[in-house]
Amino acid sequence: MELLRRKLGQRSTTAIGFGEMPLTIEGKPSHEQAVETIHAALDAGCRHIDTAWAYYESGGEEETGEKLVRQALQSWSGPRDEVLVATKAGHFRNFTDGKPTWDVDGRPESLIRYGKQSAEALGVSSIDLLYFHRPDPKVPYNESIEAIKQLVDEGVAKEAGISNASIEQIDIARGILGDKLVAVQNQYSPIYRETEDTLEYTKQVGLAFVCWSPLGGFRRAKDESKFDPFKAVAKAHGVSYQQVVLAWELSKGDHMFAIPGAHRPATILDSLNAGQLELSADELATLG
Repeated sequence: MELLRRKLGQRSTTAIGFGEMPLTIEGKPSHEQAVETIHAALDAGCRHIDTAWAYYESGGEEETGEKLVRQALQSWSGPRDEVLVATKAGHFRNFTDGKPTWDVDGRPESLIRYGKQSAEALGVSSIDLLYFHRPDPKVPYNESIEAIKQLVDEGVAKEAGISNASIEQIDIARGILGDKLVAVQNQYSPIYRETEDTLEYTKQVGLAFVCWSPLGGFRRAKDESKFDPFKAVAKAHGVSYQQVVLAWELSKGDHMFAIPGAHRPATILDSLNAGQLELSADELATLG
């Protein structure tokens, strides 16, 4: 099966990538199953893996997501140089009231340290694509982006992206990073459409839009009924509704990418098939 490919920065890669996060945070599968799941995606032709410095269990060893990706690629017999590996810096895990949570650190000195640690954890001299993970309200946005620019200028990363960003922040990053800014990774799905303004804006200015939690995430959906139209279309095609969701997202433009997560091979293999699913104009109109 030939998977749908699109241009992301200077690279051509698969429009549906693999969001690694579920393999290394709370509720993760065994290490063996995690590696097997990544290998299954790669064997099926996936050439886009997304991870982050912060993908580890709260209170546990840091950067386990990046280390898992490194181990999976080292033990895979396929062409490593074809795989675009993206990671993100600026988030970390902690506990709040005894519960695992996320916090941000966008200080320039921290981002530079995190970026270099990410390259080391991934086992590369230069990261394919490094995102600023999430704005830090305690730090002026431009100062955080300047740190990402420094990492690119020093060769720690080849290209840069930003995540969880507004149009205003996209413009700040464009002004600082220039053509080294290639992607915006924002949440987008049938239950989370608040980022449609950035989806359209990235298309206008020539940036890739990468959907995180494209299937609504593994947390309980706010309104499950929003998936009903997708389930109806899926029934007509004889496929999973998740495939329909991903195909709908990719239909938003040639700049669109999605990075669904998975705990087991069957799940990511089903998602990868979405790139071949053709939805009619009437079906797309129904889905919105």
